[in-house]
Amino acid sequence: MNRITRILAGAVVGVVLLAGAASAQTARADMVSDTGAKVGTAELEQTPHGVLITLNVRGLPPGPHAFHIHSVGVCEPPFTSAGGHFNPAAKQHGIRNPAGMHAGDFPNIEVPASGATRAEVLAGGVTIGPGPATLFDADGSSLVIHAGPDDYRTDPAGNAGGRIACGVVTR
Repeated sequence: MNRITRILAGAVVGVVLLAGAASAQTARADMVSDTGAKVGTAELEQTPHGVLITLNVRGLPPGPHAFHIHSVGVCEPPFTSAGGHFNPAAKQHGIRNPAGMHAGDFPNIEVPASGATRAEVLAGGVTIGPGPATLFDADGSSLVIHAGPDDYRTDPAGNAGGRIACGVVTR
């Protein structure tokens, strides 16, 4: 291969690699408390098996807290504006519910005494790309942290209590 051919081949490989990196689908949510203070972020990444959500929050009360995707992309305290759980398949609530679970149902997160925690969850029934289970439908979606733990079975929200943090999912 002559020098010009090698340079051109290298440029084509570089363009293909850049195009692949640019096509990765990501989104984020800036999490705010019910007082309006920023308490962290969530990074969302489309994978072949669903959306990987990486949550980093601080300033929350210690203990177990329910964490869900909600069906509306609005976070106005007390966060009832976020609607119910994201549920495109019209299931009942809960990981332990034989008629469940919502696409937006996750295991509880545990906040230590420091008030800061990191969690990763895979939302297998959703996408941040096109399709019937997209988080970017006409009214968007949000991520919500509840005051208490999810009991994983009680419809519609697992007896998780009030909503203490919320973030609108954005591109």
